[in-house]
Amino acid sequence: MNETIPQKTCAIFYVSDGTAITAETVGQSLITQFPQNIQFIQKRIPFVDNEAKAHLAADMIRQAKADFQPLVINTVVDINLRKIIHAAGGLKLDPFNQLLRQIEENLGIERSPGVGRAHGMYDSHSYNARIDATNFALAHDDGMNLNLEQAEVILLGVSRSGKTPTCLYLALHYGIKAANYPITDEDLEKMQLPKAVVKHKDKLFGLTIDSHRLSQIRNRRRPDSRYANIKKCQKEISDAEALYHRYRIPFLNTTLTSIEEISGKILLELNLNKRMF
Repeated sequence: MNETIPQKTCAIFYVSDGTAITAETVGQSLITQFPQNIQFIQKRIPFVDNEAKAHLAADMIRQAKADFQPLVINTVVDINLRKIIHAAGGLKLDPFNQLLRQIEENLGIERSPGVGRAHGMYDSHSYNARIDATNFALAHDDGMNLNLEQAEVILLGVSRSGKTPTCLYLALHYGIKAANYPITDEDLEKMQLPKAVVKHKDKLFGLTIDSHRLSQIRNRRRPDSRYANIKKCQKEISDAEALYHRYRIPFLNTTLTSIEEISGKILLELNLNKRMF
């Protein structure tokens, strides 16, 4: 007889003098390694760049109510602010301090900490590429524009399978010009893709998703509609995957995959990893 494993909670705080996105990314990668019976209550605390904000962050950590000692991933540079935050009693997790010490030893040079230093590393070429790619993704969303000559990636998938957020992530993070084409009922009925899409076969990548999850997502958009009907979702997914096989298009199931993972696998499959360096 299977026993239900009790659900327990653990608070995790991402504290930074910047956006805290880096700390959050590190933390989310770590907590995925633990069992699902632990519910992580996540809180991002950005722009902690003075004592008043550090004390507020510390108060939030002290007040956390959970079954375990709160976890604190702290990337604040200022030592005094760090001490205030760590005095709150959370489990101190510093993903960078030890790495920085090793880099100091390797270079023979001490670091020169500065709040928001990363924001000063401005690369106009990279910035402009990301802006151009974002504009491209928006202009080529949901098959609005089939002039795909400039596209580096063309994502295929049925409606609500994750095409648009993935295109925007590729644009914003890597400057990749990503378009997407929604596979329609007409395409599935004919089991054919438009010639304007097929001519760029080496740029195509398909997304698929669990039909029950797809039905849930669509129900939030159009409750109790034919669009969200589970049988329709099952048929669309099955036919779309058959279409991928027919055209030999690589594809990925996005149901339990993060947008970072989806993007990474697309870059690898289409040999676009050079943009990461």
